[in-house]
Amino acid sequence: MTDVAKKSITFLVLAFAVFYLLSQPENAAHAIKGAGEAVANGFEQLMRFLSTLAS
Repeated sequence: MTDVAKKSITFLVLAFAVFYLLSQPENAAHAIKGAGEAVANGFEQLMRFLSTLAS
């Protein structure tokens, strides 16, 4: 992928994120909260896995 294509895709993704945030702030907040919960859950599962390996 060319450098111009990467920059264009990055710009489009950021533009969409800003548009979504400004046009539907409540839904955007729910999406961010859900993503945060998913990351926290994944970290918890990883820690559980590692502690099981260590014991």
